[in-house]
Amino acid sequence: MPDRLTTIGFDADDTLWHNERFFALTQAHFAELLADYAEPATLMDRLLAAERRNLPHYGFGIKGFTLSMIETAIEVTDGRAPASVIREILDAGRDMLSHEIELLPHARETVEDLRSDFKVLVITKGDLLDQERKLAQSGLRDIFDGVEIVSDKTAPTYARIFDQHGTGAQEGLMVGNSMASDVLPMIAAGGWGVFAPQEIAWEIEHAPPPDHPRFHDIDDLSALVPLVRDIAGTPG
Repeated sequence: MPDRLTTIGFDADDTLWHNERFFALTQAHFAELLADYAEPATLMDRLLAAERRNLPHYGFGIKGFTLSMIETAIEVTDGRAPASVIREILDAGRDMLSHEIELLPHARETVEDLRSDFKVLVITKGDLLDQERKLAQSGLRDIFDGVEIVSDKTAPTYARIFDQHGTGAQEGLMVGNSMASDVLPMIAAGGWGVFAPQEIAWEIEHAPPPDHPRFHDIDDLSALVPLVRDIAGTPG
């Protein structure tokens, strides 16, 4: 008998639309601003360390990233970071909070196809205002049955969401570009985790793939519909 599958969760950033490339562009500009104080590789290591330290305080998202850049600039300049540099960092963060949304290939048609047989959810983490803005501008909001913007993605978080919007995590599937956030905790909650990687990925989201029967990986979202229908035993 096929497994019962009722609810599909989608990550948002770099699963439904482009996002990480804006962080990469901002990091390159950050390296230019501080070229007189640190080599790019060293600066990126310091920035990543600041982001790791600050996650418990600022959470995920652009605002925390901007504060981590400012903190790193102060550190590598021994407290002598020019006000003009701090201003440019703030401007860069503000620009990131207003960038246009560009859907990834197959995003819309995949969600629309699956919603005919399954509940479809957006489950994303980060700054509430920014995530709401991106979802509104994406044009996808009205085709989802539910939206959850959370501070972090953990097994208890997935258990709560799939209990509330579906029939439990055991009958749910989560797809996203983060092994650490979208796949592993969903499998720990009892569901399926599908990894859809992007070319650019944040190092903090890296994790080794699990050896588990409910883990799958796909090249892009075009492969999700046949995979879901195969798991659920529904006709294509």
